[in-house]
Amino acid sequence: MFYCYIVSKLAPNILTYMNHILTYTKPVSPLKLIFGAVIILGAFYIIVFNSLLFGLFMIGFAVYLTSTTGSQFNMDNNMYRNIWSLFGLHFGSWQASPKFEYISVFKGRQRQRVNSLGASTSFSDEVYLVNLFYQRNKHLTFYRTFDKADAFKVAKHFHLVLYLDILDATEREQTWIRKEDVWEAPKKN
Repeated sequence: MFYCYIVSKLAPNILTYMNHILTYTKPVSPLKLIFGAVIILGAFYIIVFNSLLFGLFMIGFAVYLTSTTGSQFNMDNNMYRNIWSLFGLHFGSWQASPKFEYISVFKGRQRQRVNSLGASTSFSDEVYLVNLFYQRNKHLTFYRTFDKADAFKVAKHFHLVLYLDILDATEREQTWIRKEDVWEAPKKN
C-alpha cells in the first residue's frame, strides 16, 4: 500500500481514499458551509412557524451554496462516476471504465458572461483539466482546477493507481512525463 501513503501525504484535503475509491471534489469554502447550515436551520424554523413555500425556497438556496461536483474512481472493479456531493454524500451512477492509455494535464480557458441591469461583461480564467484518454482520442475529464500544481498532484494520483504516462499539455510544446520520472523510490532507513 505504498501508493496510499504517498497519495495521503501529497494532498489530504483533495483526495479521499476509502474502500479503494478515489474521490475528487471541488472544495467548498468553510464560510459557505456555515452559512448554508444556518440557512437550513432558519428554513426549518420558517417552515414550522411561517411559510412552507418560503422555507423550501431557503433550503434549495442552502443546497445550492453547499453542494459541489467531482468524480470518483473505484479501483477494485474499475468503475467511475461523475458525482454531485452534498455534505459528504455523493450522488451519481457508476459506469465501467474504458482501458485508459495516458493521463493529460491540459490548460484551457473558462469564459463566464455576466448580465445585470442591461449591462454585460465577460470574464476569462485559465483552467487546468486532468483528462484520462482512451481509444486514441476519446477522454474523460476527472478533475478541473485553477491551480497548475494541484492538477499535477491529481494526475500523479492517477499515475499511482493506473501506472500510465502523463502528458503535460499546459504549454505550447507538449511533453511526456514518463512513468519512471514521476516518483522516486522511497529510501529505506
